[in-house]
Amino acid sequence: MPSVAQKVSTKSYLSATELLHDVQSAFESNEANFNVIYPHALKCRAAEQAGQAPKPGQVWIVCFSYDPEPCALFILSCTTTEMGKYPIFITTTCPTERLSPNSIHHPVSLLAKELYRAVPVPRVYSVFAPDAIAQHFARLWTGLTGVGHIPNPYYAAKLSFCTTGTFRYRRETVVQGVTYELCPAVASDIEKIAQLCYGFASESDPFFLDHAGALREATLLVGQNKVWVHRIRRQGEDRSAIASIVAFTRNSGKVATITKVYTNPDYRRAGCAERLVRRVCKYLFMTKEKVALYVAHNNPAASKVYHRVGFAGLGGDGVPVNGVDAWTEIGFDRDVIDLGHW
Repeated sequence: MPSVAQKVSTKSYLSATELLHDVQSAFESNEANFNVIYPHALKCRAAEQAGQAPKPGQVWIVCFSYDPEPCALFILSCTTTEMGKYPIFITTTCPTERLSPNSIHHPVSLLAKELYRAVPVPRVYSVFAPDAIAQHFARLWTGLTGVGHIPNPYYAAKLSFCTTGTFRYRRETVVQGVTYELCPAVASDIEKIAQLCYGFASESDPFFLDHAGALREATLLVGQNKVWVHRIRRQGEDRSAIASIVAFTRNSGKVATITKVYTNPDYRRAGCAERLVRRVCKYLFMTKEKVALYVAHNNPAASKVYHRVGFAGLGGDGVPVNGVDAWTEIGFDRDVIDLGHW
């Protein structure tokens, strides 16, 4: 972290092309940590290079230190996807164990003030960042705007990762009278995937989807080839059902991120999620070095599944793993903000 005497300043970007020109090396230094900002910036840059104008209302704010060359310390994004407005994302190039209130106060204060100048206050409906950054930003934003933050986090999770070195290969189990198929989803699956997207959102307060929104999400996932399905057929059944889905929508050069895992309640406790996550990881390792995901602190069953697949830092032994960090999403007063979706 910068010393007190070291110069720190911010720069705002409305164009992903300009952002990546200045800080792509910072993203590449730890792609998993930037899994929520970097992949979206790459998509935006590709759209700009294809002739599209930068999306209105999007901004990235970078806090640089100078020693004497500029170095990106913190990067904040306020962006929008096809499904709606993203939360404010903030992360850092610094190891999280080196973060302290004293070391992050000035940089995060600069980010908050620049964001206040850049976007309407209701646009900031939540912040998702490593714990210390999220909590500090929330306090600063409330002090700056008067908009209170909600005491209970929307989401509290570990960022974990799996590599070919940690991945646990396992022979697929055979269950008498049951057949499986693990494969990319196709257009004819959209309606069934929409039902699972609806179920996933129904457990993700406050980011619920109506049936039209779930259908839209499923259509996007299938159209972008970013979702796999676990089909299952039991003896005596006329057709197979989709038991589980795994989506991976945030992907960059060396890292893919699993962003949605959901199993139909009728097929839970049958190993479907673990089977499909393991298969999707094997597929992603054909082109990526690492697979990242977030797992909620209050979801020990999911942690066990991901641990068995080979995701780091989820074994319950309490031993810290470099790169496995706690993140928090803190929401702001919903009577004031305009809620988005992610």
